[in-house]
Amino acid sequence: MSTSKREGASERESRRIAEEAREKEWAGRTFLRELFLGNFLLELVHPFPIVTEERPEFTKFYNDLKRFLREEVDSAAIDETGEYPEHVVNGLRKLGAFGIKIPKEYGGLGFTISEYTKVMEMVGSYDGNIVALLSAHQSIGVPQPLKLFGTPEQKKKYLPRCAAGAISAFALTEPHVGSDPASLSTTAERDGDVYILNGQKLWCTNGTLAELLVVMARDPKTKKISCFIVETGWEGVKVEYRCRFLGLKALANGVISFRNVRVPRENLVGEEGKGLKIALVTLNTGRLTLPASCAGIAKQCLEICRGWSNERVQWGVPIWKHEAIAHRIADMAATTFAMDSVYKLASAMADRGGYDIRLEAAAAKEWNTVRAWELVDQTLQIRGGRGYETERSLEGRGEYPIPVERMLRDCRINLIFEGSSEIIHLFMAREAVDKHLQVAGALIDPNKSAGEKLAALPKIIAYYATWYPPLWLKGLGGFSRYRDFGHLAPHLRFVERSCRKLARESFHGILRYQAKLERKQGFLFRCVDMVMELFAMTAAICHAERLREQSRPEATQAAELTDLFCRNARRKVRRLFKELWSNEDTRKNQVAASVMKGEDAWLMKGALDLELPPEAFKTRSFSDPRVSDSYPEKEIAMPWEEYAKQRGGA
Repeated sequence: MSTSKREGASERESRRIAEEAREKEWAGRTFLRELFLGNFLLELVHPFPIVTEERPEFTKFYNDLKRFLREEVDSAAIDETGEYPEHVVNGLRKLGAFGIKIPKEYGGLGFTISEYTKVMEMVGSYDGNIVALLSAHQSIGVPQPLKLFGTPEQKKKYLPRCAAGAISAFALTEPHVGSDPASLSTTAERDGDVYILNGQKLWCTNGTLAELLVVMARDPKTKKISCFIVETGWEGVKVEYRCRFLGLKALANGVISFRNVRVPRENLVGEEGKGLKIALVTLNTGRLTLPASCAGIAKQCLEICRGWSNERVQWGVPIWKHEAIAHRIADMAATTFAMDSVYKLASAMADRGGYDIRLEAAAAKEWNTVRAWELVDQTLQIRGGRGYETERSLEGRGEYPIPVERMLRDCRINLIFEGSSEIIHLFMAREAVDKHLQVAGALIDPNKSAGEKLAALPKIIAYYATWYPPLWLKGLGGFSRYRDFGHLAPHLRFVERSCRKLARESFHGILRYQAKLERKQGFLFRCVDMVMELFAMTAAICHAERLREQSRPEATQAAELTDLFCRNARRKVRRLFKELWSNEDTRKNQVAASVMKGEDAWLMKGALDLELPPEAFKTRSFSDPRVSDSYPEKEIAMPWEEYAKQRGGA
């Protein structure tokens, strides 16, 4: 296979490429960006969108899919065998589940994003493997980028196939490339009317089942990344390996190689060199699957804990009457309502149009996935040994097969899927300081001369002279604001005060750290965490208020759950504000440096030494299991075969 051996990209090159791929302009209204800047624009999210009447065709599909899951999908068997049964995949095709968001004119169901995420919430509450299959296909696979960037000819050719169940996948990650596209080594060289594709992709979800792939590849001359549709039936495309994981045992994920694959020019999606931007824009709405499915997981956890805590008796009373369990259940219920509010609000914003939801989608993904993991962990703790026991084992000894253990394994990957928690924080932090970089970036740009920095000062002073004082003054006389929200009004006032304080503190951070700010991830991540909490508070409050306005029977309890959630969130936000400037970040950096130098070797005494050689931690290309493409063979201290032999491996 002809592959481009590529050394790890320099930090400067990585930053440059990532910056070039950013959407420079904000294409519509954005609630979270303004929140970072100290502007609480409640009108962008209130009144909360509540669907009062479903479309008949959606209700039919939803009920048919629910019945199909119950009658045809044996989740325990899928988990045990690690495979999607053929009748399940074909059944999903027959229902039209692979074309939920594809327009009707191309054979799809033509449902909205809100309808799609409602479906994924239900599926997520039942089986994570099915969520992964459907989501990877239509949230980041061929349908989504084609809808956004495809030509009429591409849509006509491929969208009907996708809607009919031709499974698709997204191929970006490589053995040596995670979230750093500058190190991408898969190449696409122009040769007349075709591109010659060579390289390898790792962790391509749906890749072992897919007929169609979205592939990101680099022009070896210009170094620019482009996006292509590749058919797996073409010569030179090969599934090299099926990956297996902690959870999601049936995940059709693998290593895909490309050897001189001839890709027609008409299969280029968008413009040459715009591939990374296409991937990022696709993820803006593609990320909405996970917050919805995680809301479904949370609701299932709450139901399990309710049933178990009523039935299980310890020391003469049901366990929920013990305060330790009661507090957990109360917090679970409040958090679940907030998760429900967050995903529904973000989905509705995507449907409405006129919004730029890159931050809202990222925040919804990050906040809901982390909360779901916490709730599943709490559910296992409340269930005790039965939570840790497999559903088959429970069933084998006569108890009902409640799948908490499987839910825990399947749920963990959500903090990594579609942007790990750390990458989401970095992405949101970059967007949070975007306005400041536009205004005052010259002062911290090492490439700017002293004269250029001096010339930029008048504009900078003019902007901050009008922006900064109102962050203090707007709080005067605001004690009666949002009275229409009743006893939830103080929480909204807290959100407004906090967003102004966060804007001030962020600005103070820029002044203090200047060009070093990008390295202060502890500071930046706390700012992002606060904004996500404020977003979740706002979503829950607006949701509860809308239920009250509509005189819904659940309105009173929704308000109670929102009040508890906001009280918890306010404590967290106050703690994060304090930790912005009073923390152990410097000490932790020092300790980490000493650990990485091996100064903690004494601490390892007592642990069994696995005798892992240095090359054990190097990423490896599938085509050469001994060594990664990024490292010359002379660096190997021990060949892989010799190490495996010593360890008793094959």
